[in-house]
Amino acid sequence: MTLDRQRIVAEAVALLDAQGLDGVTTRKLAARLGVQSPTLYWHVPNKAALVTAVADAILDQEFGDMSPPEPDQHWRDWLSDLAQRLRRALLAHPDGARVVSASQLSRTMAAISELAMSALVARGIPLRQARVIVLTVERFTFGHVLEEQATRPDPETLKDFDMAAFAEQHPTVVAAITEYFQPGRTVDDLFRDCLEVVIAGAMAKAEATS
Repeated sequence: MTLDRQRIVAEAVALLDAQGLDGVTTRKLAARLGVQSPTLYWHVPNKAALVTAVADAILDQEFGDMSPPEPDQHWRDWLSDLAQRLRRALLAHPDGARVVSASQLSRTMAAISELAMSALVARGIPLRQARVIVLTVERFTFGHVLEEQATRPDPETLKDFDMAAFAEQHPTVVAAITEYFQPGRTVDDLFRDCLEVVIAGAMAKAEATS
């Protein structure tokens, strides 16, 4: 099979799914493709370029099509939907948030930002404020997913953890977690609720300065 950039990126995504970002090395990727590492550099010049290509591939799976808000759709609701799509894209692959946040030249991420900022500007929000709102929503989304995808402690390391003492020292924290995650409520709800607070604050500021 002919080696081309598309095949290299597809195999890199498969390697990411199997071993996470730390497992995506040119040596391992070359071995999966049956070539020598230098051969990859004809198509992908370095590790940074490879990570950027993988980031674009991850985002393109969710953002194959993008469109601005409908005329009767509030920008707040549209931006919330956009953030939830971004979270889905990042969660679809191990370390998805690490990959995309590490990619400084992702064309797809730039296109998402361009669409979001231009959509807000079209609704009368000043450019500077539109940029701050979009960056805040994007960075909240990345931060939330980074935490979701973080490696969990080995249960063996927690065997001596005194949960009763922790609850006694942090009663409000424990009560808040217990109250929030009632049966049927998940981390998806938590993301949406936190996102609503972020966007509501941005909207209030936008309306106050309009």
